[in-house]
Order: sequence, then C-alpha cells, then structure tokens
Amino acid sequence: MHTLQSLWTMVRESLPVTVVIFANRTYAVVKAEWAGVGAGMYGRTAEQLLEIGRPDLDWIALAKGLGVPARRATSLEEFGMMLGKGLASGGPNLIEVPL
Repeated sequence: MHTLQSLWTMVRESLPVTVVIFANRTYAVVKAEWAGVGAGMYGRTAEQLLEIGRPDLDWIALAKGLGVPARRATSLEEFGMMLGKGLASGGPNLIEVPL
C-alpha cells in the first residue's frame, strides 16, 4: 500500500515509470525472518497479521482509479510483452504479477 500514493504522483508529473507488483498476498519476508531466528510457530493471531487479504488488493482497479494504465500478467510471456510496452510508453504504467 506504500506504493499507492506514488501512482498519483507518477500521473501528475507524467513520469516514465513502470511499477511491477509481485502480489504474493502475504508478508513472505517477515515469515522467512521469523523462521530464520528460530522463534518457532506463530499463533493464529500472528498468522492473520502476516497474510494480506480479506479482501485482496485490486491493484489494477486502484491504479486505474488514479489514472495509471494497469494490467495483470498471468504468464511470463504476458509479463515480457507488458513490460516492454510499459517501458516504451514514456508514461506511468503498472503491472501486477500474481504469485
């Protein structure tokens, strides 16, 4: 969600930025750190805090609502095509890659 405000700035300033969001719907890095320190299993409450959802963020709708062209890539081929078009567009773009 920290990226959301930057989308508005990208449009307002016509910035040539292509944002790629790898949407894993979880704080995977925090889970890995938890495991890495040997803290054992976390409880149900902590597990709920480490999941991003209820509801899942709709990055496409959020970006479009701020004026940023956005697409969801569901394959490596789609991602490559979208990334090339985004970088060549000269303006802001967002690509969501669900994991």
